[in-house]
Amino acid sequence: MPENSSLFQAADRNRREILQVGFSGFLGMGLQNIVGAQRSASAADASHFGKVKSVIFVFLTGAPSHQDMWDLKPEAPAGIRGEFQPIDTNVPGIQISEHLPKLSQLADKYAIIRSMTHSLPSHEHGTHRMLTGINKEPVGSTHMASRRDFPCYASGLQYLHPRPDGLPTGVMLPTYLNNGYGFCGQNGGFLGGDYDPWHVTKDPNGKNFRIDELQLSQGVTVERLDNRQELLKSIDAQRRALDKATSVRDMSQRMKQAHNLLSGNSKFRDAFDMDGESAEMRDRYGRHAFGQSLLLSRRLVEAGVPIIQANMGSMNHWDTHGQNFKRLKETHLPPFDQGMTALVTDLEQRGLLDQTLIVATGEFGRTPQINANAGRDHWSRVFSAVFFGGGIHGGQVIGASDSMASDPATRGWYPADFGATIYSALGIDPESIIIDRLQRPHQLNAGAVIDPLYT
Repeated sequence: MPENSSLFQAADRNRREILQVGFSGFLGMGLQNIVGAQRSASAADASHFGKVKSVIFVFLTGAPSHQDMWDLKPEAPAGIRGEFQPIDTNVPGIQISEHLPKLSQLADKYAIIRSMTHSLPSHEHGTHRMLTGINKEPVGSTHMASRRDFPCYASGLQYLHPRPDGLPTGVMLPTYLNNGYGFCGQNGGFLGGDYDPWHVTKDPNGKNFRIDELQLSQGVTVERLDNRQELLKSIDAQRRALDKATSVRDMSQRMKQAHNLLSGNSKFRDAFDMDGESAEMRDRYGRHAFGQSLLLSRRLVEAGVPIIQANMGSMNHWDTHGQNFKRLKETHLPPFDQGMTALVTDLEQRGLLDQTLIVATGEFGRTPQINANAGRDHWSRVFSAVFFGGGIHGGQVIGASDSMASDPATRGWYPADFGATIYSALGIDPESIIIDRLQRPHQLNAGAVIDPLYT
């Protein structure tokens, strides 16, 4: 079945139902009733529905080579199989790359999906799809972030389950994906600026790491922030920094966010105090941006943040058109192996792994054929994603690619399915209705939960 068939069928079904009720009738129901107007029994009644309190989305921007990490093909011709050898894991029958030795000993904690797929091997479109759970971009959306884009997962959650304390539902760190223009999928899109996640664009591994928006002006206490004049004085110094993160919002929204950040739950503010971690723990994650971003992600989970996106690397970090094997072996895979292993084991030791879903993937995969520059080019017809914790059944491989890691050999799983799985785990019905700024209804997600994760 074409990848967009389920999307169009679901959209048609929703359109018919909306027309039966009457568009004005839908608007008259009120947003809180609209968003719950549809309920998917298969998602809502499943044992995994609402299982997790937080999701950590480890986004490998630029698209990692699936056949050099999770889906090696040692029997393929030399021009396809590459330089790396597969190694056994702690689960019989599952092998991964030799350059992921630490993760090889945690295979019982994760499930590898080897048949992820979509139709457009473009960084901009692939990022939009994977960060929002859609198979096709909305009408009017382009390769640049705008208010015509589909909202990211944190924004969808904020719309449907807003936090009563006003603190961010989602945090993205430590980089904003920008290639001269912001990539789609990193904000509230057509829902508007009120639903943007909070972007942290500083390296948690940096010396004297601090978030200016969370610092009170000298002499101002949290209690005094209840006074509006004190609030205005306090946020004046942070206004420029806030503008960078929320340039599309009006001043009243920025003021509200500043107040919530400064006077709200102290656990949220304290989560950014990396000095609160021991040197041993920081070393365990790795003294690099990725490792410390994952450590900060764990701290945000403890502070109750529902969705954290940790980008590994700056723009297109994993875009290995040249020197694929050298770059993976020397600069990419070692910190990934160290940081991910530390995150999973740390959460487990704290009793948080079962209530925290960790997903790691990129916007697509890499070509089977190695090019003349010892690199691999864009390839979206098949790639891999890995799920940890959150009640999934670890120690399994879901789906398969063909002998060349070129196409799915079994059922393909699409970005919408990936998104449905995330929403369902958080207790959000993927078929919920959201209303854009022009008062038009949209189905939140048209995918199918990846049920084999739970069986």
